[in-house]
Amino acid sequence: MKIGEKIKRLRVYNNMTQEELAARSELSKGFISQVERDLTSISIATLVDVLECLGSNLRDFFSEQQEEKIVFGKNDSFLKEDKTLLHKVEWVIPNCQKYDMEPILLTLEPGGQSPQESPHTGEEFGHCLHGSFTLHLGQRRFKVKKGESFYFIPSEQHFLHNSGKNEARVLWVVTPPTF
Repeated sequence: MKIGEKIKRLRVYNNMTQEELAARSELSKGFISQVERDLTSISIATLVDVLECLGSNLRDFFSEQQEEKIVFGKNDSFLKEDKTLLHKVEWVIPNCQKYDMEPILLTLEPGGQSPQESPHTGEEFGHCLHGSFTLHLGQRRFKVKKGESFYFIPSEQHFLHNSGKNEARVLWVVTPPTF
């Protein structure tokens, strides 16, 4: 079995680029490329990390049959922190790139914001779980408080910003997956 080829098939199946896989697994794109071409070996610990980012695990990766996972817990999620933009992104469904929507939990520290996203096809939905934030949609601004939701077609540049003094947390769902 060529592990690199199988990783590449799984990455492509999940509609993920080498750059996305590298970022989510905290590796370099060059390393991912070399592994996929079987030019270098990968440690078990690193393979476990890569497989988690691809929504898989060692047992499923080395077996021929895969059982569909329906319920996901804290151990299934993947967390990425951006200290510059003062936010944390938690992918709650690790292999959602192969589906039509991608849910994340976004935590914005005071003064934090999400990356600015360009217009794209699809839809976006969010629900404020804690605190409040401002949704920037083109030139328009919308204040969203705990218990409130937003929904829009992403036809303009958009991002979320927390100008408050408390942490804000939002469940954000995007179609098609873009995070």
